[in-house]
This record gives sequence, C-alpha cells and structure tokens, in this order.
Amino acid sequence: MIARFVFAGVGGQGVITAAVVLGEAAVIHEGLQAVQSQSYGAEARGGIARADLIVSHEEIRYPRVDQANVLVCLHQKAYGAYYTLIRPGGHLVVDSRMVQVHSYVDARQKSFPMADTVTDRQGSATALNMCMLGVVVALTGAVRPASLEAAITDRFSGESAARNVDAFHLGLGLVEKHDERESDQIQKQYAP
Repeated sequence: MIARFVFAGVGGQGVITAAVVLGEAAVIHEGLQAVQSQSYGAEARGGIARADLIVSHEEIRYPRVDQANVLVCLHQKAYGAYYTLIRPGGHLVVDSRMVQVHSYVDARQKSFPMADTVTDRQGSATALNMCMLGVVVALTGAVRPASLEAAITDRFSGESAARNVDAFHLGLGLVEKHDERESDQIQKQYAP
C-alpha cells in the first residue's frame, strides 16, 4: 500500500500541520513509513500553501507527490494551482464554501462544508484542518480514526486538543452524512 496526499490551501488554514499530524498517526500509531514535504508562498497568510505526504508499508524513495491519490483543496487559489495533480480515479476533496470546481478531472470529486461545519460548532474555522483530516480518513481509511485522534492529542494539549479532536469527528460525520444521502439517492433512483 502506498498513498500519496496533497493538501492545498492558503497560509493560515493549517494544511501543513494537517499533513504532519496524519504522518505522525501513520508512523507512531500504525507502524507505517511516511515522508512529508511542504511549500508555501512568501506571505505569512494568504499565499498558497501545499503539503505533500506519502504513507507506505515500504521504504519511500522520493518525498514529493507528482500524482496524488488524494488531493484536498481548501481555497480557490490552491484548487487553480493544483487540481491537475490528482491521479485518475483518485479523490479530489474541496471545501464547498471556499472552492468552486470548474474543471473536469478524472477523479471522485467530493465537496464538503468543512469550514461552515467547524464554524457553526466552534465559532471559528481555526480547526478546519482537523475537520479535513476527518474527511480524508473516512474516505480513504489511510489510518484508523483512533490513531489520528491519538496523534492529535500528542501534538496539542488542553482546550486546543479537545477543539481539534472535536473538529476531526465533525469531518468523520460529514462523510457519513454524505454517504447516507448518496445511498438514499441511489435507492430512490432504482426504486420500483
């Protein structure tokens, strides 16, 4: 198994932290190999940020992702810059408020209200990146939810840990709700 992730957004959205936490969950709590790299614009906030993460059972020989199995875009600028990186048949995940998908890609495209969900529950979208990880884990099964929750509590403490774990569970729930709606639509389509 080898999974290649690209998390893209703008500075301040926490895409690099999200990649680090997922990598730590894979290595520390699942015994897998992982390598993470990052790039970001010169601006402290508002410039495009990108985090690459490769997770594998075997040794990883190259740290950058040229074709992602999972591409998550949390901002329109990031989507415009990176949507071509998705592998055919991969997952392209976007935040429904922040990104309008406008180009065809050969991928399973999913749009979730991640920023709105976290803001509605917590009053701000500070933990958007952990909600994103909930969505990614639910869609891919890259690591067990318990492993990611442990990695979050290892990295953060106190109230910050609780807020981030809550956001992670919100992301898991978004996929569950989406799958239920999709299942209902399929059943209605084929109902006698």
